[in-house]
Amino acid sequence: MVQRQVPNPAELLDLMKFKKPEFNGKKRRLDAALTIDDLRTIAKRRTPKAAFDYTDGAAEGELSLTRARQAFQDVEFHPGILRPAPAVDTSVDILGGPSALPFGIAPTGFTRLMQTEGEVAGAGAAAAAGIPFTLSTLGTTSIEGVKAANPNGRNWFQLYVMRDREISYELTRRAAAAGFDTLQFTVDTPVAGARLRDKRNGFSIPPQLTLGTIINAIPRPWWWYDFLTTPKLEFASLSTTGGTVGELLDAAMDPTISYDDLAVIRDIWPGKIVIKGVQNVEDSLRLRDAGVDGIVLSNHGGRQLDRAPIPFHLLPEVRKAVGDDFTVMIDTGIMNGADIVAAVALGADFTLIGRAYLYGLMAGGRAGVDRTIEILRSEIERTMRLLGVASLAELEPSHVTQLTRLVPVTRTASDAVVR
Repeated sequence: MVQRQVPNPAELLDLMKFKKPEFNGKKRRLDAALTIDDLRTIAKRRTPKAAFDYTDGAAEGELSLTRARQAFQDVEFHPGILRPAPAVDTSVDILGGPSALPFGIAPTGFTRLMQTEGEVAGAGAAAAAGIPFTLSTLGTTSIEGVKAANPNGRNWFQLYVMRDREISYELTRRAAAAGFDTLQFTVDTPVAGARLRDKRNGFSIPPQLTLGTIINAIPRPWWWYDFLTTPKLEFASLSTTGGTVGELLDAAMDPTISYDDLAVIRDIWPGKIVIKGVQNVEDSLRLRDAGVDGIVLSNHGGRQLDRAPIPFHLLPEVRKAVGDDFTVMIDTGIMNGADIVAAVALGADFTLIGRAYLYGLMAGGRAGVDRTIEILRSEIERTMRLLGVASLAELEPSHVTQLTRLVPVTRTASDAVVR
C-alpha cells in the first residue's frame, strides 16, 4: 500500500521553485531562444518580409543552401569514452592572431536594413566574445565606424573588385589604415545570382513601398520606427542607390576579375589575404602555390550559382590536397555549434557565420547577436565534451563520418551509368 500524508508546504518548496518573472520583453524572448532556428523564428516575426527574405533566401531554387545545411545534418559523430573533459578550450590561432572561438562573423551586405544597429552590433558583439568581425564591401557602416565599434578586437574586410577598380583600391587602403588585419578577396560574384525572393518582393534600396509592403509592415511598427528615425543607409563602397539589389550588384561587380587583380590588391594590402569563394581542389592548390595566406571554401551561402558544390563535402578533399600548413576556412549552412565542431574535425582551421548572426540581429539587435554567439559557444563546448576532447586540436577526422545522400554519377567510355 502507498503511504499517504498531508502535503507539507516546506517540503514542497524544496521540490518546486517559482521562476522570477522577466519584465524585459527583449530579454525574455531571447532567453527563450535555445537554438539558431529559434532566433530565426523570432526574426521572421519581427522583420518585414522583404528584408527577412533577403537574409533567409538564396539563388534560384535555393538548392545550394538546402544541400549545405543538409550536409551538416548528415553527420555521424564518433565519441571516445572514459576521456574526461571537464573543461574545454575553444580558442584557436587564425591568420596570425587569436580567436576565443573557432568561428567569426562573416561579411553581410545591407545589414542595417535587417535591423538598424547593423554592423555596429555585430562588431561590438564580436569584440565582447573575442572573435573576428568581417565588414562587407556592401556593408552599411563605414570602415571607420566598425573600427570605432571594435577598437581593440580583430576586424577583417571583405573586398569585391568592381568595374571601377579605384573604388576597390581606395577601400583596401582605408581598411589597412584603420588597422584591419585580414582581407577576404571575394571571387565568386562576377555577376549577381538570381535571388528570386528578392525579385518577387521587389527588394531594393531604398525599399519600394507597395500595398503588399505596407500590409506586411503593419504588425511590425518597431522596424519602421527604427528605419525612419535613424541615419540613412550608407554603403562602404556605393555612392548611389536605387534599383534592386541585383541591379546594384551588377553595377558594382566585374566578370573580368582575374589573377592580375589579385596581384594588384596584394601589392596594396599589407596584412593577411584570403580568397573567399573557392569551390574546387584545383583552385585551392593554385592559390596555395600563388602564396596567399588562406582560402574560404564557400558557395556564397547558396546566393550565387545554384547547385554549386557543398563546401563541407569539399573540405576533406581540399585539406588532403593542400596539406596541414595552409589555412582553410569554411562557411555556408552553419546553424549549430556541432556543425562547427564537425568542420574543424575534418580539417577546417576556422568557420564563418552569416545568416546565424543576422537571425540574432533581427531578433534583438546587439543583444540578439550576443545570444547567437552564446548559443553556438554552448553547443560547441557540449559537443566537444560529449566527444571526449578537451581542445580543438584533439579533434580528428575519425570523430566524424559524412553520411552521403548525393552520390556522384560517372560514365564509362561506353556511356554506361556507373554509381
